[in-house]
Amino acid sequence: MRFLLRISGLIDAVNNGIGKLVYWLVLVAVIVSAGNAVIRYSLHYSSNAWLELQWYLFSAIFLLCSGYTFLRNEHIRIDIVLGRFSRRVQCMVDIFGIVVFLFPMAILIMWLSWPMFWDSFITKEMSSDAGGLIRWPAKILVPAGFFLLTMQAVSELIKRIAFLAGLIDEPGEKMHSHS
Repeated sequence: MRFLLRISGLIDAVNNGIGKLVYWLVLVAVIVSAGNAVIRYSLHYSSNAWLELQWYLFSAIFLLCSGYTFLRNEHIRIDIVLGRFSRRVQCMVDIFGIVVFLFPMAILIMWLSWPMFWDSFITKEMSSDAGGLIRWPAKILVPAGFFLLTMQAVSELIKRIAFLAGLIDEPGEKMHSHS
């Protein structure tokens, strides 16, 4: 189990690093959005490429930080009932949710999105909008984001099992703090 906890720590470190790196994409998205708005309204010039870049950046932020958000236990939850139970029961519910809902959904989306990315990459698919961007960079974000989420789910599963086995004190940075 100690080996699995080391793997969990490695997954946590990867998602933590990616999450902190992607923070900077928020600043880039704000600058691109603000610059695009200023140019559009002051110079009466607009570019589909800049609009699509905003969408790509938002997609990157959302998808690449899904594992980081799970690591930090910041996904939206409704804990009115679950918050009243012990940490052990909360971990058991989390394990059930990871195995029955998260794994199948994330793996299915990752599996189904890969051929769409690959086709776009091979055919050098371009936006149908005049002056738009190539599509494959946006399409790779879907399987990449769900891969990171799946890996973080593996890490969280390991930590919760270790907690139930009495090997660690707390399975995450914070647990069920939202209500």
